[in-house]
Amino acid sequence: MTSTARNDTQTTRPDDPPPPGGPGSPPPPASLSRTAWRRLWGGRGSRAALIAVGLLVLIALTAPLLSRLGGWSPTAFDTDAVDPYLGGLPRGPFGGMGADHWLGVEPVTGRDLFARVVHGARVSLLIAFSATAIVVVTGTAAGVAAGCFGGRVDSVLGRLMDLTMSFPSLIFMIAMMSVAQDVDRVLLMTVVIGVFGWPGIARVVRAEALSLRHREYVEAARACGGGPWRILTRQVLPGISGPVIAYTTLLIPGMISTEAALSFLGVGVRPPTPSWGQMIAEAVGYYETYPMYFVVPSLFLFVAVLAFTVLGDALRDVLDPRGGRP
Repeated sequence: MTSTARNDTQTTRPDDPPPPGGPGSPPPPASLSRTAWRRLWGGRGSRAALIAVGLLVLIALTAPLLSRLGGWSPTAFDTDAVDPYLGGLPRGPFGGMGADHWLGVEPVTGRDLFARVVHGARVSLLIAFSATAIVVVTGTAAGVAAGCFGGRVDSVLGRLMDLTMSFPSLIFMIAMMSVAQDVDRVLLMTVVIGVFGWPGIARVVRAEALSLRHREYVEAARACGGGPWRILTRQVLPGISGPVIAYTTLLIPGMISTEAALSFLGVGVRPPTPSWGQMIAEAVGYYETYPMYFVVPSLFLFVAVLAFTVLGDALRDVLDPRGGRP
């Protein structure tokens, strides 16, 4: 009798949930990174943007190798590829495209367009990524400090954000880049662009930190004796990581455009260092007689800005769903 009762109590009913880890148990929840990657790769637009961004980064990293494969450095002149009797226009169709010059050559100088475009990608992405890193680190630190500490710290940082945003940043960048002469132009552009870009992300982070500061789990951690540093690193920073990552991706196309605009105006990267904006500025006088000289760098710039913008929008929808909704 006792044995039968024990067996009845140990029998599992059909409607009971399966034990954890059993064959019928639900799969464990996927991590945020896996979920984000699955959603990004699942959409056609975001997948194309990921592929384009990956190719651009690969081109920038392997620019010296690619130019050696093409057989020309970005500063080498090929006078045989241009016709001096036609004002230095390239010989052959489509600007001299062929086995020797894959994307053609520059007029007058005969420099290889493929080598200059891939090295221009290296310069543009280096400045964009470095300036974005400065903006994100500075803006996140200022936003977290303003949102978590409040009071006088919030007031001082808020006035500093307002002061920085009130400057006509593009005009100030042009003035600073014009005055500075014997300096590293890439480093100077990175610092100048980064200095004026941090208030935007600082305001986003401050708003997120203010909302997280009064959440129940933060109050519980504070009641359990958690110090300010522990609460900041364990509760606040993980909560704002999603919006920061999404905002970071959206910053990069703006940085690429700013670098191209400064180089186009002649105050950015100087020759012979190649830059997309510089190449577009030089091609303005040839767009009627040699349109490929204008199309090639413009197409690379367009693809870079579009790819990072689409990827940033997709990341924002995945990591910060409230960002695009009222």
